[in-house]
Amino acid sequence: MSKKAVVIAMDLEGVMVPEIWIAVAEKTGIEKLRLTTRDISDYDILMKGRLEILRQNNLTLSDIQGVIETLNPLPGAKEYVEWAKQNFQLIILSDTFYEFSAPLMKKLNNPTIFCHFLQTDEKNFITDYKLRQTDAKRKAVIALRNLDFFVISIGDSYNDTTMLGEADAGILFRPPQNVIDEFPQYPVVTRYDQLKKTITDILAEKNI
Repeated sequence: MSKKAVVIAMDLEGVMVPEIWIAVAEKTGIEKLRLTTRDISDYDILMKGRLEILRQNNLTLSDIQGVIETLNPLPGAKEYVEWAKQNFQLIILSDTFYEFSAPLMKKLNNPTIFCHFLQTDEKNFITDYKLRQTDAKRKAVIALRNLDFFVISIGDSYNDTTMLGEADAGILFRPPQNVIDEFPQYPVVTRYDQLKKTITDILAEKNI
């Protein structure tokens, strides 16, 4: 059997925890905040629109963090994380922000996460966002493969498809129909038990 080490590179929102911006939309009643990378593929356009909406409605970072504190992992996600950590190496690759993710990571028993940063002013209003690097998910997978890891990438949205494409194997987890239709090359799973089996089957097929 191959001795190659396995890394699971997995998205966060919509895959292991609820979509943060949808939760904020539900709390505030601002419907435009429901838009996510499932709807808009250009992340910069999406984020600039969100920040403008926050300014218009006088919402601070603390307001959003208050909503995030009320969120819990999706049913079965915590158990899946423990399974993945026990059997492989797990890295969360997300386009969220460290200022958002901390309480959610704690509830998932603190898996490693690579994400981005927010910038705020003296009144705690979010003024901008800073990408750790552009196209960070794809570049992380490329780097992991260059380190001779076997990488399985898992995501649900447009901004996950580049990392799925660079991985040794890609899986769509609970994606919307438009992503399924545009990326039919990836297997689609909707439950964590299916996800575990799909990962196991991929590794068995590759003799890893």
